[in-house]
Amino acid sequence: MADAFRVGIAGLGTVGVGTLTILSSRANELALAAGRPIKVTAVASRDRARDRGIDLSGFAWFEDPVALAKSPAIDVFVETIGGAEGPAHEAVKAALAAKKPVVTANKALLAKHGAALARLAEQNGVAIAFEPAAAGGIPVIKALKESLVGNRISRVSGIMNGTCNYILSRMEAEGLTFAECLKDAQRLGYAEADPTFDVEGFDTAHKLALLTSLAFGTEVDAEAIYVEGISGVTPLDLKMADELGYRIKLLGVAERTAQGIEQRVHPTMVPKSAQLAQVMGVLNAVSVLADPVGELTFVGPGAGAGATGSAVVGDIVDLARGGMVATFGRPSGSLDKAVRAPMRQHEGGYYIRMQVLDRPGAAATIATRMAERGISLESILQKGARDRVQNGASVPVVLITYATHESAIAEALAAIAADGVLDGAPQSIRIER
Repeated sequence: MADAFRVGIAGLGTVGVGTLTILSSRANELALAAGRPIKVTAVASRDRARDRGIDLSGFAWFEDPVALAKSPAIDVFVETIGGAEGPAHEAVKAALAAKKPVVTANKALLAKHGAALARLAEQNGVAIAFEPAAAGGIPVIKALKESLVGNRISRVSGIMNGTCNYILSRMEAEGLTFAECLKDAQRLGYAEADPTFDVEGFDTAHKLALLTSLAFGTEVDAEAIYVEGISGVTPLDLKMADELGYRIKLLGVAERTAQGIEQRVHPTMVPKSAQLAQVMGVLNAVSVLADPVGELTFVGPGAGAGATGSAVVGDIVDLARGGMVATFGRPSGSLDKAVRAPMRQHEGGYYIRMQVLDRPGAAATIATRMAERGISLESILQKGARDRVQNGASVPVVLITYATHESAIAEALAAIAADGVLDGAPQSIRIER
């Protein structure tokens, strides 16, 4: 059997420790799969004293991940530190410059610096593998890079953040508010103390940017993504979705359009019959629409020590075998500059909830403003009319539109707000038919 493939791991948090655990517990099977032993020889972390529940005494210890990345004692550098800048970025650059392949779970790093890092990897004849950076344990990166290269992909969409999916699932099942579910998610460790990155859609956007590049052969362009989170979703929205035959999910969507590649992250009403609607709790799912294979949907855990560690180990084994695939599926110089399709051109049906002041002519004003923008209404539902006297001077009104453009909805809602018939900002959610 060939010499051992020596691994250095920077970052000993959940993912790093999960990776170490799998490499240790499945050492014999992994050696057979790789054709050579896989051996962790060194780790990097600032805190030596912390109890991580695993024996680290046999590894060389580096406090500086950049020093580990340059060390001649490793053959592959595994980065699980996180963050788009700082130690993670510097260490990955150092490893590539030292002609060492890199495995990373860091979607923020690749969303911001992916193109430059891919060029650096190619210049030094090494690979960057990042299966764990999008959808955790779901092998969608490998599918897009390798298994589906004979297909023309027209759409990639999915549930890519377990925190948001957990919150929406609990809100729907138990009628809880967003704030109540978020607090519980933080208690259970599904959400960070500062949950903004997750619940406002930025985590999903970073993952979507990577999948878009792989699917459409374009440069990573996270800045092009329209991003909207779930903090404005209410129990009434979920109840109405249920009555209408939908579930609300935070989706990341990238698709080819006549105007270019459209990338968007936002709450979406998904038909209950759709596969994505069945994905509940902390699970992730990614659906790929391709020709000739058709639609494929990958479902599984999107985070955690086991799921993400599994993806890291899969990449390590690929590299130990001598696998060398371009970072984004093709040479970085051949990636196209993405033509951004503006979100305002997006066409589809919309669910709109507004708190309408109880005054004569308010409903007519709303209908007029919609008609002026060519928006056809499928239905108008007024909730809570019996409670007007007790609950104040406004009632929730829900509109369901036929297909229209994002720009028309925005203009109509602005005009309605200017007419002074609303109590607070309206909520609009796109409908996937």
